Amino acid sequence: MKAILIGGSSHVGKTTVAKSLATALGWTHISTDSLARHPGRPWKTAPEKVPDHVAQHYLTLTVDQLIEDVLHHYKANVWPKVETIIASQTNDPSSNGIVLEGSAIWPDFVASLDPKTIKALWLTAAEETFRNRIHTESSYNTKTPPERKMIDRFLDRTLAYNERMVDAGRQCGLIMLDVQDHDIRKLAQRCLSALGIDTSIDYTTTVF
Repeated sequence: MKAILIGGSSHVGKTTVAKSLATALGWTHISTDSLARHPGRPWKTAPEKVPDHVAQHYLTLTVDQLIEDVLHHYKANVWPKVETIIASQTNDPSSNGIVLEGSAIWPDFVASLDPKTIKALWLTAAEETFRNRIHTESSYNTKTPPERKMIDRFLDRTLAYNERMVDAGRQCGLIMLDVQDHDIRKLAQRCLSALGIDTSIDYTTTVF
């Protein structure tokens, strides 16, 4: 096995888990967010402001349109780069391995990959978990009504994306793991166990 792929909707904890696993395994961590740009989170820390094109994106498109737009972006702009990284990784005998994470890791894209060299799972969470995390990170209570509207639309897209992702994953027979543990060590161990990877890693000496 040369690669672990971790998918999931925004704010489910993909990056934290992926970094933890990469550190514990001695592998390289890569985020798909770094591979191609797309309108990101519609909030900024003052005095910065949300760019006009980002505000227009969230305020003018419906939730279904937002999802279709981002899935098109992943398929056309991100996934080809992911496939190139995976091919390079699996063909390099000197490489230890990679943990690659991001919302662009969509079940339909991964279903055709070789499970002997690539393991994949998707993190999911309860609606309240997503809402609390997004409201906290965006400082929702301090925002103006127009700013809250953008965040509300982002949250709606996140929840709809998560629901569609879970359905797609189950149809493909892939691993969906509900985020229950706040302890990152326990969650990382659950991920390894779900993937059928040796869980005897000594986490007591690993810094997360």
